[in-house]
Amino acid sequence: MHTPGLVGWLLAALCGLTGGYCLVRARVGPPLARQAACVEAVMGIGMAAMAVPGAPERPPAAFAVLFGATALWAAALLVAGVAHQAHHVVEGLAMVYMAVAMATAGSASGHAGHGPGGVPLLTGALLAYFALYALASAPRLLPAVGGRAHGAGGHAAAGRGGAFPEVAAGCRMTLAVAMFAMLLTV
Repeated sequence: MHTPGLVGWLLAALCGLTGGYCLVRARVGPPLARQAACVEAVMGIGMAAMAVPGAPERPPAAFAVLFGATALWAAALLVAGVAHQAHHVVEGLAMVYMAVAMATAGSASGHAGHGPGGVPLLTGALLAYFALYALASAPRLLPAVGGRAHGAGGHAAAGRGGAFPEVAAGCRMTLAVAMFAMLLTV
């Protein structure tokens, strides 16, 4: 990534803290909810590692493999019935795209329709997706009113992400905003 030092460190801290919190969330709830929290933790911690500025020795191929595997894991959870995993599939594939863009930025700068680090049309589509996802997630950050979370009873909502489903939604929104910021630097 081509981020200024402070921005890179702030993104790394934000993603790392979010990933760490998701690891804590992975300790409670039913197995599918724990696995979903683990996917979010891997995404957050991996995004933090990718956002650290000034580390050119980081192998982009390792990031591509990590995020590709995470996207497959999210796809498996989506098939098992965890609805918000579709977003993590897109998120994982976007991270693979950024890792490939990192790898090709230095060696293939300016090839047929490619910008310095990626395909402008694809980058724009991903930017639009993550901006819209973050905006659509905002209402889910409101706390449950009268024992009812948005669209589910308190007990059902607790099973999807711990005692406070708005915190799980906050983690997903935080990672979407960080993805938007990271895509701006591709």
